[in-house]
Amino acid sequence: MTAATTPGVDAPTWPAEFAERYRAAGYWRGETFGGVLRERAGTHPDRIALIDPAPSRRTWTYRQLDEHADRLAAGFTERGIRKGDRVVVQLPNIGEFIEVVFALFRIGALPVYALPAHRDTEIAYFCSFAEAVAYVVPDRHAGYDHRDLAARVKKDTPSLEHVFVVGDPGEHTALADVDGDPAVLESLTAPEPHELAFLQLSGGTTGRPKLIPRTHDDYLYSLWGSNEICGVDAGTRFLVVLPAAHNFPMSSPGWLGVLYAGGTVVMSPGTDPDTAFPIIAEERVTMTGLVPPLALVWTQAGPETRYDLSTLELILVGGAKYSEAAARRLEPALGCKLMQVFGMAEGLVNYTRLDDDPETVVTTQGLPISPDDEIRVVDDADRDVAEGAFGHLLTRGPYTIRGYWKAPEHNARSFTEDGFYRTGDIVRRTPTGHLVVEGRAKDQINRGGEKIAPEEIENIILGHPSVHDVSVVAVPDEYLGERSLAYVILRADAAPLRSVAVKRFVRERGVAAYKVPDLVEFVDVFPQTGIGKISKKQQRSAAEQH
Repeated sequence: MTAATTPGVDAPTWPAEFAERYRAAGYWRGETFGGVLRERAGTHPDRIALIDPAPSRRTWTYRQLDEHADRLAAGFTERGIRKGDRVVVQLPNIGEFIEVVFALFRIGALPVYALPAHRDTEIAYFCSFAEAVAYVVPDRHAGYDHRDLAARVKKDTPSLEHVFVVGDPGEHTALADVDGDPAVLESLTAPEPHELAFLQLSGGTTGRPKLIPRTHDDYLYSLWGSNEICGVDAGTRFLVVLPAAHNFPMSSPGWLGVLYAGGTVVMSPGTDPDTAFPIIAEERVTMTGLVPPLALVWTQAGPETRYDLSTLELILVGGAKYSEAAARRLEPALGCKLMQVFGMAEGLVNYTRLDDDPETVVTTQGLPISPDDEIRVVDDADRDVAEGAFGHLLTRGPYTIRGYWKAPEHNARSFTEDGFYRTGDIVRRTPTGHLVVEGRAKDQINRGGEKIAPEEIENIILGHPSVHDVSVVAVPDEYLGERSLAYVILRADAAPLRSVAVKRFVRERGVAAYKVPDLVEFVDVFPQTGIGKISKKQQRSAAEQH
C-alpha cells in the first residue's frame, strides 16, 4: 500500500490505518512543539532551560524562552511570515538558534535547517527549492561573513523577502529588532500535531540534498522515545557540541529531547576538548553526543585533562560507524557510560541500551526505539536474507517518513510500494535484534558524520576547463571514517594540473569546506562495468590502498 498525500504537505504521509495504529499505541500524543514549550513553561517556569556560555554566560528559564519565542513569533508575523512559510535557519550553537526555531514553531512556519558550514551553492539551492521567505544568519561566524552570503542569495531568490541577522545586521534586519506584540498571535490558526513542523536536509547521494518533512506527531515521539531509552529527565544537563541543526544533536535525545523532559540544554561554541571540557566542568553537564572522530579526540584528551568531568554520565556516539577498538577505549578514558546510536534524519534511530552488556555496547549499533519500527534486511532483489546475514536495511514505522518533500521521482526509488524506506545501509541483525552496520550501499561519503554527495562535487569539478571526466569515491580513514578522493581525467589538450588547483577550484565555487576533496588523483581512464559504466566499486577498492 502506498502512502497517502495530504493537500498542502507536498510529500507522502502515513496511510490512515497506520496513523490510527500509531495514535492508538500512544506514540503520537497529539502535541506540538510550541504547545510543549508552553506547557513546560507553565509547569516549571523558573527552571533553567537553556545556557549559552560564550562569549559571556546567558541563561533562559522556561518562562523566558517561552515568552521570547512569543515575541519573536509576533515580530515574524508582523513582517508577513505565515503558517507553512519556509525559513532557512543557518545559525551556530547559540541561544538564538533555539529562540528562532520555537518562534517559527509557534506560528507554524517551517524551519529549514542549514549548517554553519554551508555556503553559496547549498544556501542558494535551499532558499530557491524551498521557496523560502526568510533567512536567519549570524553576522560573522568562524571568520566568515554570512551577511555577504545572504545578500548574494537574496538577490537571486525572488521568494526571499527577509534576512534576519544575529549581531550587526549590515544591510539586513537585526534579529534583536524583530520582537513584536504577542497579542497578534491570538488571531492565528495554531499548528496541528499532524502538520509539518520543519524540513531537514538529507545526506543524499545525488547532487542536491532532498528535504525531509517531519511532523510534530512523529518527531515528538522520537524525542520522548529516546528520552526513555537514554534516561533523560529534568535533571539532565545536555551539552550541544555538534551543530545544533544536525538531526543527531537535535533529537537523539538532543536539545529538543532534553527540553521535552524539562532538563537543561547547554550550548558549546566548539567541539574541541579545550572548549568543551571547561563547559562540562562549569555547567555540570551530564550527557552529550559525539561523532566517532570527535569521540576519539575526547578519548585521547580525557585522561590528561585538568577539568573535572565527573558529572558526565553518558556519551552517545553516532553519525557514522564507530569502530570496536575506539568504543572500548571511551568509558575508561572519560569515566562515563557509552551508548552507540545509529539512525538517519529520515526516521529510524537505534540505540544500545543502558543495561546492555559491555560487549553488545562496543560491537553493535543498537536496537530501534519503537516496537513498531519494522525492519527488513534484504538482498538486491528485496528478498529477506538469512537471519544474521548482511543485507540492505529497509524500514518503516511511526517516525520514519513516507516520502521526501516535492520529490516524487526520488520517492519512487527510495521507498517500496508498501512504504518501507530504503536506507542505503548494509546491516546484519544479531540474535538479540541488535543491528550491526557494515557500511553504505549507496555512493554517499560519510566524512566524520558529514555527508557528501559525490555527484555534486563531480559536477563542480567538471566545470574546470582542463577536466574531461571525474569520479569521486570514499577512501577509508582511521580518524574520519571516510575521506573523499577525486579521480580526474584531464582533457587531451590541457596543460598539466596540480591537485591543489582542483581543490581550490571546488572551494571557490562556494561549497562547504568538508566537501572539498581530501585527495585528487589524475588518471588516464576509469575502470568500467560490463555495460560501460564507471565502476566505482573498482575505484573504491583501489582507493583502499591510499
